[in-house]
Amino acid sequence: MGGLFVGNEQKFYGWKLVGVLWALYLLNMGFPLYGGAVINSYMMKEITMDRTTFGLGFSLLNLFVGTSAILVGMTITKWGVRKTFIIGSALIAAGALWLSLVATEPWHYLVGFGFLTGCGLGFGCIVALSTTITRWFVKFRGRAMALAMTASGFAGFIGAPAMNKLIASSGGNWRLAWMVVAGIAVVSAIIAWLFVKERPQDLGQIPDGKEVTETATAVAANNALVTKYVWTPAEVYKSATYWLTVLAAAASQWPFFFFTAHWIMHLKGKGIAPADAAFAMGMFTMGGIFGRLISGWLMDKIAARYVFMLGMCCYLVGSYLAVQAAPNAMMSAYIAAILYGAGFGWTFVAQNTMLGNFFGPAAFPKINGSLQAVTAVIVSCAGVVGGKLFDMFQSYTPAFELNAAIGFAGIIVVIFATMPKPSSSAKCSESA
Repeated sequence: MGGLFVGNEQKFYGWKLVGVLWALYLLNMGFPLYGGAVINSYMMKEITMDRTTFGLGFSLLNLFVGTSAILVGMTITKWGVRKTFIIGSALIAAGALWLSLVATEPWHYLVGFGFLTGCGLGFGCIVALSTTITRWFVKFRGRAMALAMTASGFAGFIGAPAMNKLIASSGGNWRLAWMVVAGIAVVSAIIAWLFVKERPQDLGQIPDGKEVTETATAVAANNALVTKYVWTPAEVYKSATYWLTVLAAAASQWPFFFFTAHWIMHLKGKGIAPADAAFAMGMFTMGGIFGRLISGWLMDKIAARYVFMLGMCCYLVGSYLAVQAAPNAMMSAYIAAILYGAGFGWTFVAQNTMLGNFFGPAAFPKINGSLQAVTAVIVSCAGVVGGKLFDMFQSYTPAFELNAAIGFAGIIVVIFATMPKPSSSAKCSESA
């Protein structure tokens, strides 16, 4: 950890803010999503639905996490990241209360988990967090992004088994678990209100706590990892590199959202005990911690596309091991979970840092919001497709084979996502 703070002034608020963002991500993402995967598996015993409908809830969640990101980018621009975080927490609380107090039919589950919780995650997590990091850091952007995003891994490792234990000890009372999630969302809103700061300039500081000549310019001149050009969203949308990044992001998220929705059901279907399945979900989120940290360190050292490709390889091995999982082969289940978590954490940090490095902080809220929206539309059916493949073949093996194929396609796409260059006319305009 000491190396992360080299050259930063002691009073620089950026690293404290990373801790605040870590807490917000832990509370807003970890318990509604990872804990929710456990809660929903118990909910199915009371609210009868097939696997396709069950997977549809996760697909809708993914869809609204992404499509709401366009509004999130606009909200950040108009009202700031602090209020955006609070809106997200309020939506998560509303979804959790709906599921706890209202849900009795499958469509109630789809509204509460898919729509309300999905929109809450969209407002209260990724775009707001990554925008804040991009504003506060340049030289250490990859590592700061990675540190903040490790939170969901810790929350999943703690939250999934904790939710399982809470429900089991209360005689299967999954409604109580959703009430707890609502309370956690309220706590996150209070933290955001008290501690989130919009920009270093608001505190009389500068990114990384160092002069620009010592950060952005020096980094860009030395290794060409960070752009020096001030991109506008309109220019970014014309860049082939941006759309290649979008496709690569979609390829990296499809396996993740399938896995989140169906992993516990896959393990239970293999005859693995619920407690062991919940622990394997925890290993999945812990794998995300290691993936994020490795990715963040590498992103500050080598070209983004190489980091992304390495992360995608985790899905290939993880898919094979997931198929081998069984009560007498729990090690395969645990390693598969770790690799899937590492693959997503690795590529997710790379994806968000890549956008900041390629196109800078000015355009970031809008272009990241657009990326989240487009990828959500592409991968929103991952949960449904996974459930449909199970209903057709009575096995999740075809779904894991599809994940591996998509992961390989993502590697091919990101090979061509090189550092973008502004058009000649844009350069001339800037010079003038």
